[in-house]
Amino acid sequence: MNRRKALQILGLGSGVVAVVGATGLTWRAVDGGVFSTGTGSAYDAWDRAAPGGRPLNLVDAAILASNAHNTQPWLFTVSDDRIELFADMSRTTGALDPLLREMQISLGCALENLALAAPPNGMAANVSFLPDPSDTTHIATVSLTPATASGSPLFDAIVVRHTNRGAYSTSRAVTDRQLDTLSALADVPGTRLVWFTTDAQKKAFGDLTVRATRAIIADPRQAADDYRWYRSDGHDIQRHKDGITIDSAGKSALVRTLSKLLTTTHKQYNDGWLSGTRDTQLPTASAFGALVVQDPHDPLQRLRAGRIWQRVHLTATTHGLGMQPLCQIPERVDRETSAGLSPEITDAIAAMLPAGSHAVMTFRIGHPTATAQPSPRRPAADVVRA
Repeated sequence: MNRRKALQILGLGSGVVAVVGATGLTWRAVDGGVFSTGTGSAYDAWDRAAPGGRPLNLVDAAILASNAHNTQPWLFTVSDDRIELFADMSRTTGALDPLLREMQISLGCALENLALAAPPNGMAANVSFLPDPSDTTHIATVSLTPATASGSPLFDAIVVRHTNRGAYSTSRAVTDRQLDTLSALADVPGTRLVWFTTDAQKKAFGDLTVRATRAIIADPRQAADDYRWYRSDGHDIQRHKDGITIDSAGKSALVRTLSKLLTTTHKQYNDGWLSGTRDTQLPTASAFGALVVQDPHDPLQRLRAGRIWQRVHLTATTHGLGMQPLCQIPERVDRETSAGLSPEITDAIAAMLPAGSHAVMTFRIGHPTATAQPSPRRPAADVVRA
């Protein structure tokens, strides 16, 4: 395959600098991680979540939680009878999450995994949210007491749950019964799942998602803060153990390989994000959903929504379903609110939701056509502080 054909497949312009020459290409392949997909210390955490009967084993499960942009914004302190969860404020996404909504939802996801890991490790977990009013980074105290060890399908799903950004099957629909099962998991008063399932609803959600994506790309601060978490180099992945990688982007094996061999600019990253959203993710979704609350600025409602989202994603995994956050809409809503911009996306999504409800999480669901790749993760040892 020649360079021009490779660029055509990737949809990249002539400005991309391809590494040429047999020796240079080989070294670029090694640096880009072509031969080491999903391997190395950046992925070891996925093999460490087995029960071991220690509080630290709960952290091993917590760090595998769904989280926005794979920033992994958590820190833990661990003792024999409790685990404290803190927000790591060095891992925010700036203008992309100016109100910390996504960070708090991510921390709620980690809490759900941690609580699910307690029974298999012979413990009962009691979660107390926001225990220190003077410290907004102190997210929760999880008190641990001895209990008879017991497993669960959701705990088993923790190590196989991955965000699936690839195409979903357009010939298999997610059934109403499956959607109802997931809706029942929103068991906190004032929080619910809203589904967009008709052709008209799906088109409206899809069109608004494309609008929000374009608005983020056109916003220099939001675009820069998004791109900051993209890891394209194999060495960077192994060093940082976080961020979004081409392997988890839902692309084919060929496109992933070529992307690692070529230098991709910020513009090309944005173009790929927009085209992937518009041309693959939106048209192949079986349904779209929104996790809605009454007060989108309340940290407690966000944390509880995060626990529900994690539970929903794990349950969907046990049913063989794929899920992917499509959060461009709430990201743009937060930006409009924080920067005092015209509420174009804010008003548009409000018109699609029940009165008095606000979307803190939007996503798609369907039957995957390919297995999702794991994302890099920092091990428990890196996020537990003395």
